[in-house]
Amino acid sequence: MTATMNANTGRQRTMTALFLAVAMAATVGSALGFQYIGGYIPCHLCLEQRTPYYVGVPLMLLAVLASALRAPVWVTRGLLAIGGLLMLYGLYLGVYHSGVEWAWWPGPTDCTAGAGPVDTGGKGVLDALDKFVPPSCDKAALRILGLSLAGWNAIASFVLAVVAFRGALSRD
Repeated sequence: MTATMNANTGRQRTMTALFLAVAMAATVGSALGFQYIGGYIPCHLCLEQRTPYYVGVPLMLLAVLASALRAPVWVTRGLLAIGGLLMLYGLYLGVYHSGVEWAWWPGPTDCTAGAGPVDTGGKGVLDALDKFVPPSCDKAALRILGLSLAGWNAIASFVLAVVAFRGALSRD
């Protein structure tokens, strides 16, 4: 009975890590889709909110591999816990950015940096500055059901953190 229970728990951890990898990739993929397909230029805080996902996806794939190869259970648990911590950091970034957008607190001073390369059209950078205005962190480019993408990121990060911690703390 214990061997069956451990096998089921191990399989559950594998599936949890796989779910997290796919969900994290889909979340950051959506942001990239809004950027490249939708034409939304991300601000500095938008770009920063992607970091937990860029780190988390390969980390969760490593957790899938560790669990599938029956590495010691603490390895998979530890990786899931780190994934949960990354998502808590993502939650913090999403709430912080949302607060900046709602003018609850000031944003960073480099709030307009990070717009990416500018096509100068063969002219100098100073000529391009007259036409190009980088996005500001305090203005939501898009709101869906009243929430900006930063707000939706906070919700996604919270849900993914709960899933990760639940997987890390599940009993054997």
